[in-house]
Amino acid sequence: MYALSCNYKRRDLSLSLNTESGRRVQQQPLRIREALMDPQGGHYLNKAAILSGLGVARMCQLLLGCTTVALVAHGAGFSATYGTYCMFVWCFCFAVSLVIFMLDVTRLHSCMPISWDNFTVAFAMLATLMYVTASVVYPVYFLASECPSEGCEVRNYRIAVTACSGVCCFAYGVEVFVTQAKPGHVVGYMATVSGLLKVVQAFVACIIFGALANDSQYNRHVPTQYCVVVYSLCFAVTVVVVALTVSGRTSALHFPFDRFVVVYTFLAVLLYLSAAVVWPVFSFDKKYGTPGRPKDCTQGKCPWDSKLVIVVFTFVNLVLYFTDLVYSQRIRFVSHSVA
Repeated sequence: MYALSCNYKRRDLSLSLNTESGRRVQQQPLRIREALMDPQGGHYLNKAAILSGLGVARMCQLLLGCTTVALVAHGAGFSATYGTYCMFVWCFCFAVSLVIFMLDVTRLHSCMPISWDNFTVAFAMLATLMYVTASVVYPVYFLASECPSEGCEVRNYRIAVTACSGVCCFAYGVEVFVTQAKPGHVVGYMATVSGLLKVVQAFVACIIFGALANDSQYNRHVPTQYCVVVYSLCFAVTVVVVALTVSGRTSALHFPFDRFVVVYTFLAVLLYLSAAVVWPVFSFDKKYGTPGRPKDCTQGKCPWDSKLVIVVFTFVNLVLYFTDLVYSQRIRFVSHSVA
């Protein structure tokens, strides 16, 4: 009887030990999962997205962007193609900035299949350029020294719109300055000078396309059509480079991405150099075009003006691609997000 009771006691003890160890085994993965899900002890919101210099710049963008849109919709007004473009710029930049700010505060950007740092700095550079354009176009076409037929109150609203839009340019420029590459720091490609220049090159190409569509008469000569091919080809490849970098897919390519970018930039310099020679000759030479602006040309619909705009921005992009080529020799390419 004593031996039997000892056996029962040993069996009960082993069962209790097995039960306790089973509970510990069952509870241990739960504690591990909790530690993995919340490594910072419950901080689900990113305080740095609000309290840092970058966060302050983004909140200024939202405040000024919302104010600009409200002023235009309430009293300043807009019309025609140029006004529609300005309103699109302000609404588009405000919407994307709001999404970026919310994703950064809630840390949900980590769920997106993109390189977040590359995306945000590329958009900040694009928004800066778009705001600069809108800040120049809107007062040129909608702001006059004299009060319009709607009254002086409308002019005051338009002055306020121009001021808010101009200040917002600096807010986006501050974000670019804060997030751009510093010597010795590892960042995404779009944060480097070469990456930022890619955005500027694509934007300048869009200005050239707008001038081409505004009765530029490029289809009169084969060499000017060649220039259009140059603009289109360089723009397409630049957009592909930016898209691959922002999506973080450069490492999936079967060739060295850094070498491809440098070789393409070198070819783009040569192509733009040829366009910078061909377009002025076939647009302003006496044999093919008119050296001076015709007197009967109406403002806004003059082919000579469009040709001049194309020449100017062709040389601008030539300088940008050459500068890009110089800086491309001095950087190391990073194809993934470093945040």
